[in-house]
Amino acid sequence: MSEQGGAPPIDTAKPHSARMYDYYLGGKTHYEADVQAAEAVVAKLPEIVTAARANRDFMVRVTRTLAAEYGVRQFLDIGSGIPTEPNLHQVAQSVAPEARVVYTDNDPIVLQYAQALLHSTSEGRTAYLRADVTRPDSVLEAAELHHTLDLERPVAVSVNALIHFVPDEQHPERILRTLLDRLAPGSFLALSHGIADVPEQDGVDRIKEVVDIYKRNGTVLVPRSRAQVAGFFDGLELLDPGITQVHLWRPDSDPLGGLPEGTLTLYAGVARKP
Repeated sequence: MSEQGGAPPIDTAKPHSARMYDYYLGGKTHYEADVQAAEAVVAKLPEIVTAARANRDFMVRVTRTLAAEYGVRQFLDIGSGIPTEPNLHQVAQSVAPEARVVYTDNDPIVLQYAQALLHSTSEGRTAYLRADVTRPDSVLEAAELHHTLDLERPVAVSVNALIHFVPDEQHPERILRTLLDRLAPGSFLALSHGIADVPEQDGVDRIKEVVDIYKRNGTVLVPRSRAQVAGFFDGLELLDPGITQVHLWRPDSDPLGGLPEGTLTLYAGVARKP
């Protein structure tokens, strides 16, 4: 497990998006500042709680699908966040015990809990490294990555609920392309992203207020349109059902993912590198 450069101290007085997300999920790894900010968000956009939980379910279905139906045995989870069971490696290794997973995040609190991400099967392997997605080379060149994954073989890259924290001026599409360019053909990109183009003006206004709450607390949040999210998959082969919402991506039983029609969650897609 790498602490590249040493982990900075945790600022408990300032909300952090990963700890706010943990609050939405009903977790316990957060502080009072996170609770206050998260509750302010929920007051404006209560759908965010459903969206966060649907996003976790999306991760489970995608991982299971890629392992069981596409034979993927290597996973790179960028922006893994605070461990929440089932973690990605638990899903992958329940299908293929030999699966290997690398987790990355740049939040120091995740480093404290990363040991929970390292309980691999004896046949497989997991690793954790502290790295920043806006510096993709820090991920691609990390020793832990190369000790765990063989980049000459397909890798599934997971960037769930992450890229909406990367502003346009940091070129999120270039970041994703840098990551995918270094991976073998047959690799996959799984991505979920905050929605900007909701149909009702009330929803648009509430999303803007949520963006402002994050901004006041030091975090850039950039919801994007369906077309913008689709652009992240340029040059890749989208799996059915294409760009949709997380709860509608291959739901297990109910075609609406068990949620009422019209529920707002996150955009999502999964695509293969040809």
